[in-house]
Amino acid sequence: MSVLDSFRLDDKVVIVTGASSGLGVSFARAFAEAGAHLVLGARRVEQMPQTAALVEEAGRKVYTRKTDVVDPDQCRQLVESAIDTFGRVDVLINNAGVGTAVPATRETPEEFRKVVDVNLNGSYWMAQSCGRVMQPGSSIINISSILGLVTGGLPQAAYSASKAGIMGLTRDLAQQWGSRKGIRVNALAPGFFKSEMTDEYKPGYLESVLPKVVLGRLGDPAELAATAVWLASPAGGYVTGQTIVVDGGLTIT
Repeated sequence: MSVLDSFRLDDKVVIVTGASSGLGVSFARAFAEAGAHLVLGARRVEQMPQTAALVEEAGRKVYTRKTDVVDPDQCRQLVESAIDTFGRVDVLINNAGVGTAVPATRETPEEFRKVVDVNLNGSYWMAQSCGRVMQPGSSIINISSILGLVTGGLPQAAYSASKAGIMGLTRDLAQQWGSRKGIRVNALAPGFFKSEMTDEYKPGYLESVLPKVVLGRLGDPAELAATAVWLASPAGGYVTGQTIVVDGGLTIT
């Protein structure tokens, strides 16, 4: 296998959660371009046909299903649908997530639990369902955040805690499933990428962050998706249990 061929994922089956918008769309497109078939899950099904169209434009097959990752049964059903449709699951991109910015003294239990339930618990339920059916050589990529490592200067206790939890979850699952199942488990910790989530920041916030970014710009979602393709492909075959920071250098300043 040549170096370039080792980045290919021809006819692999990839599940992407949170696939109706934002980074999920970029992940779906990138994996289709790398040769994979896609299984897309999201709560907002009205936007999924556009994501599915991008997969089909790349010449790959796609299956979509409404999925709320806070419900373990819906996670299991998404994985079962992938097996029924394509016969296997090779890669999981645990992308579904929500964010809030609420001062800690005013955040309600319901607000805090909702963020943790989607970001951390939902990632676990999806990984658990995939881990039961994945074959050796498969790959799980959890989407964490640099806010699990550093503060972003906003009141984001629930979001930061959930993303730090994903890093711990990643290490543990990598240890549990590496030698026993041959499944690699890693995480990506994105910095600031243009997405629906960044569109919700208060005016001026991103401009205040950019001076701390060594590369001096927001990330392009395609850059993060390319990193995920590397991690999932044979080119990343000796990497497991790691959180890969993709932040333009923000965390080194």
